[in-house]
Amino acid sequence: MTSRGKVLTVVGVLVALALVTPQTNSFVILLITRALVLAILAMSVDLLLGFTGLASMGQAAYLGAGAYLAAILATKYQFGLGWSFWLVIVLGALIGAATAAIFGLFAIRASGVYFLMITLALGQCVWGLAYRWNSLTGGDNGINLPGRPEFFGIRLANDLTYFYVVFGFFVATLLILYILVNSPFGRSLEGIREREVRMRILGYNTWLHKYIAFVIAGAFGGLSGVLWAHVNGIVSPEDVVLTTSVDALLMVVLGGSGTLVGGAIGAGVVLFLREYLSTLVPWWQYVLGGVYVLVILYLPGGLMSIPAQIRQWRRPASGHGLTQKLAPAPQ
Repeated sequence: MTSRGKVLTVVGVLVALALVTPQTNSFVILLITRALVLAILAMSVDLLLGFTGLASMGQAAYLGAGAYLAAILATKYQFGLGWSFWLVIVLGALIGAATAAIFGLFAIRASGVYFLMITLALGQCVWGLAYRWNSLTGGDNGINLPGRPEFFGIRLANDLTYFYVVFGFFVATLLILYILVNSPFGRSLEGIREREVRMRILGYNTWLHKYIAFVIAGAFGGLSGVLWAHVNGIVSPEDVVLTTSVDALLMVVLGGSGTLVGGAIGAGVVLFLREYLSTLVPWWQYVLGGVYVLVILYLPGGLMSIPAQIRQWRRPASGHGLTQKLAPAPQ
């Protein structure tokens, strides 16, 4: 499929999602909204893993920074419950970027498994603050938000209205990241992923490129945090726990790293499997783990590689049939 065909397919799916979701019930609407928020977080991880070659295990820290910012401003200062919600969105992205800018000074110096371990440790530091700083974060009890914003007669307390708000941010994030990864800067990130030494020889400042990508990923992580706080109505250390970072990384691997859309698909699959299977069997974690293992073993490129795999499986069979037709008949 050509690049234009892929874009048109994605647009068609997004239009279908926007039209079909209102026809479902409130539970499904809320589930899709949560999946879209996690898709934003997964796409920020994909910018690092799929396009820069950096496997981050600390992305939950930026989600937590944005979520706690929204919750603290709403409960202590009643800020962000009206038109100022849009300002909190900007502040959430900025605090995510600022946190990533600090963490990046330590993490970008490492690579491979060392980078992964440093981001993990930094993410755990944020979890420790959220868990121990009771006067600000509420500790283990978390912070209950007073409600979703209302402005100009628009009530985000309505699940469908909030879905469209989150849907708009998801589309904007996908568009911005798509333009970014297809820009000269994005191509240089791919070059760093493939062969960093060669990029250095060509004169690129690879550290700066990776640092900028790290900060951008943090900004979108903070954005997802603000949206996550309002979709759940509560912010707690469970949102910043290591499992959140692991889930985001697995969503990208499951959907297909280096595709952006794959992270969104992975987020939807993981969330729906988790919510649906948990109502059927108590050992749903094993089923989800089995899905991860099967995808990694048989679909290294993730679910997005299924069409290519099908074409690859069919090609040898077609070639074999053509060879038989052209072979001379036995005498």
